[in-house]
Amino acid sequence: MKEQVSKERRLIAGVSIASIVVYINLYLVQGMLPLIAEHFLVSMSQATLLLSITSFTLAIFLLFFALLSDRIGRKKPALVSLYLIALIDFMMIWTHDFSVLLLLRMIQGGLLAALPAVAMAYFKDELGQDLLLKAGAIYITVNSLGGILGRLLGGIMSEYLTWSQSMHFLFVLTLIGCFISSYYLPDCRFNKPVREQSKGYVSQADIAGFVLHLRDLKMRLVYCIGGLAFMVMVNQFSYIQLHLMASPFSWNRFEVTFIFLCYLSGTFATYRSGKWLRRLGFSRVVLFCVGLMCFGVLLTLLNSPFNIFLGFLLSALGFFLLHTSCNTWVAMRANAHRSKATALYLCCYYIGAALGGPYLLPFWQRWEWSGVVLGVVIVLFITLLLVAKYISLPEPQKVKLPLF
Repeated sequence: MKEQVSKERRLIAGVSIASIVVYINLYLVQGMLPLIAEHFLVSMSQATLLLSITSFTLAIFLLFFALLSDRIGRKKPALVSLYLIALIDFMMIWTHDFSVLLLLRMIQGGLLAALPAVAMAYFKDELGQDLLLKAGAIYITVNSLGGILGRLLGGIMSEYLTWSQSMHFLFVLTLIGCFISSYYLPDCRFNKPVREQSKGYVSQADIAGFVLHLRDLKMRLVYCIGGLAFMVMVNQFSYIQLHLMASPFSWNRFEVTFIFLCYLSGTFATYRSGKWLRRLGFSRVVLFCVGLMCFGVLLTLLNSPFNIFLGFLLSALGFFLLHTSCNTWVAMRANAHRSKATALYLCCYYIGAALGGPYLLPFWQRWEWSGVVLGVVIVLFITLLLVAKYISLPEPQKVKLPLF
């Protein structure tokens, strides 16, 4: 019994450390936009492409790693990808051309997909349903902490370090995380499926796994809800930096990264999400979250530092509670092809992040921050319509989701 508890703790710890490494690498550039623009002689809006291109390739490779993990297990893809991420960090030390940096970030985005693709399936393979809720909440809480840490580190680097020094530090930090994750992650009880009589690596069963979840209308709606919410959430943090660095605020490179501390409200929300889901149910929680995000972004139009921070605190709380709810709902609904179900959700999630920057750019160019708020509200209204559609659909009798 003690050995089983120890294995469960090692699993949660190992996945959490690996998650911090992944999200530091993903979001560090968002805090480094001024340094990147200066070092590579590009505009700030061009620099935001680094986050978009990484998010896009991450989204696509989620599907690949979902297939791979259903063939060879969860642990190996996660660990190998971490060490390759460190290798890309090492290569970026000597990168001085923006197009080369875009290429490296595109490759790195694909590698960053491994852990998110397997994490929830890894938990569900090893943990019971009650512990799965707790582990899922801890995992997404750690995701938000990794995102905060990455952005704050990016801000510090942008203000005090050169590009080469920043990448040296990132490489060492990533390598340390790789070693710790390797130590903690236990072998999984994954049973390799019997291969079909097919010469190709992707079998009919693999395709059937994706089709199974895509045929589920409620699953599709939840995929879209998560993707649209993240589309505006992550990218509004990029544009608020430009707003705060301009007149009348005129904040410096490091000061603007304090806005990322607003993610801490999301960290709290993810930790409490299991209790709120049990008490209120999935539909009520998601409705509340979309409303809170909308109220939060509208509050920033009062255009004072206090109201901007309060608005982002509310938006982050609403978003991360929504994301945790959707991610857990998908994992629990999928009785088969679990990693494919979560990979499809996260694919939509990160495609949303990739599309959000280009989508909000014309709003920023035309009306600056008030235009970004308009663009966000439009997307949140569409999200609200999808939630209403979800609520209107009956639950099939054969699908049992006791918590929701």
